[in-house]
Amino acid sequence: MNDLVYARRRNAEERIYVVTTNLLIDAQEKLARRRRLDRIWRAGGAVSWLSLLTAIIGTGIAALTTGDPARFVLGDLICGGLLLLSLLALVGVHFAGRGLPTLQRVEAQLVSEQESLWQQKVERRPDIPERRHLYREEVFTAIEQYQVVSRKYRRIHNSLQSLIMIGSASTTTIAALDTGKELTWQSVTLTTISFAITVAAMFTGYYKFRERSYFLQQTADAIEQEANAVTLGIGPYSEFGDVWEVEALQQFTHRVEGLRNEQRRRQQQLDQPSDQAAPSSQPPAM
Repeated sequence: MNDLVYARRRNAEERIYVVTTNLLIDAQEKLARRRRLDRIWRAGGAVSWLSLLTAIIGTGIAALTTGDPARFVLGDLICGGLLLLSLLALVGVHFAGRGLPTLQRVEAQLVSEQESLWQQKVERRPDIPERRHLYREEVFTAIEQYQVVSRKYRRIHNSLQSLIMIGSASTTTIAALDTGKELTWQSVTLTTISFAITVAAMFTGYYKFRERSYFLQQTADAIEQEANAVTLGIGPYSEFGDVWEVEALQQFTHRVEGLRNEQRRRQQQLDQPSDQAAPSSQPPAM
């Protein structure tokens, strides 16, 4: 009788656990969609305002320098097209997000579901081998996260570096063409490009996108190597057979945690000012 009650209770707990997991996945998907729509909304709003301001400022500069506002008609057409596209994007985002709750509500729901799932995991009290199996599955999520963030920082670094190079060449060219001291479109463009180069250089030096990308990719490669080694039984895990899988997973967990702790230490060093601390090893030129 007690075995039957225990089995039913266990079955009920498993069902509750599955339902909570599905709710957590649904909350994560809603949060990702809401964040994506919010990013598009902010980008559309920024493009709208920039297009409008560029059209107004460009027309004003053309009127002041040449006396003919029609000289900026091509720029006005381009800005108008960008403004129209951004407004259409904003309208699309508005209709796409009508069925979604706000970002704050989705985040609160996700936190609630996570706490509920963690509480159920604690009540289940899995043994150490089961925890290590779960940890091995979660490692691949960490690998993917490191790789995604690494690619993001690499794209930012490449974009800023391209802006610096193109801006430097444009500055030299426009400076050679600017022979007068009066307010001309050359002088205005020169000032704008110089400002953009300065800002890009400041962001690149302060946030260290290149270093962050390098260390994240290095950690992801190292963890992936450990995961492949423990799966295939090679390298430091070659001495463990199927009978010693528990010991192999124990060593795998220890080594991966060491790699993740090293990545966290590097991240903390990169977040500090450059005059206080520096990463233990500088990345080579990419």
